[in-house]
Amino acid sequence: MMEDYIVRATAADGQIRAFAANTRGVVETARAAHNTSPVATAALGRLLTAGAMMGVMMKGDKDLLTLQIKAGGPLEGITVTADSKGRVKGYVGNPNVVIPANSKGKLDVAGAVGPGFLNVIMDLGLKEPYSGQTMLQTSEIAEDLTYYFATSQQVPSSVGLGVLMSRENTVKQAGGFIVQLMPFAEEETIAALEKNLKEITSVTALLDQGYTPERLLEKLLGSLQLEINDKVPAEFYCNCSKDRVAKALLSVGKKDLQEMIDEGKEVELNCHFCNTNYKFSVAELKELRDLSR
Repeated sequence: MMEDYIVRATAADGQIRAFAANTRGVVETARAAHNTSPVATAALGRLLTAGAMMGVMMKGDKDLLTLQIKAGGPLEGITVTADSKGRVKGYVGNPNVVIPANSKGKLDVAGAVGPGFLNVIMDLGLKEPYSGQTMLQTSEIAEDLTYYFATSQQVPSSVGLGVLMSRENTVKQAGGFIVQLMPFAEEETIAALEKNLKEITSVTALLDQGYTPERLLEKLLGSLQLEINDKVPAEFYCNCSKDRVAKALLSVGKKDLQEMIDEGKEVELNCHFCNTNYKFSVAELKELRDLSR
């Protein structure tokens, strides 16, 4: 089994920067944690893949990226967060969504997502986090991110994302690429890249043929002096813990904690991102009450 990772690369003497990822394990971990339907898995998987690559674009150890799709389809939105080390987590509003296939006989991600907005929030340790919002263009996610990069960040980009399900509805393949043109890119570089991009009709098909992230970039940028710079492992990782959940419980205050204690039942809290449940007994609630002001 190939481990999940992201490669960072440049091409054409730095006129192009590129990222490609294999995220099958990431997306399968998310699918198993949230028990998502195939179309929900595909939608979440695409955004997780993009989040992992966009995360490693950030420089700082503590930098955090949040991608939020707020849209009107039956999926009820998607939230993904990533750090700069290839760790990513996420969830959808309605993991059980089932809708008919689209006109091409494929999982109808656009139909599940529906019309709405993409929010990109980057906490880079400055006073204010950076925030950009764009309207969803196709709700297929890759094109929506391409549009976001062009409008919010003024970086001409091409984003390809794919998730392929197996017959058992587990994740067979997942991955993608982000290729960006630097402001000083020359016309012939742009033309060559556009020609190469036209030849990639389906990321999923390439992944299923056994394409690695390196080979994806080779196909896109091999004719443009591709240089692979580094390789970052990618994983579905949630930093929740019982301690963190306890801190959240502390913040509700003495009065609310007392009400929970008076009910005499253990309290169960759920982490949205990884669907882990944390149980607190009445005795534990009393301890927290005594700690709270």
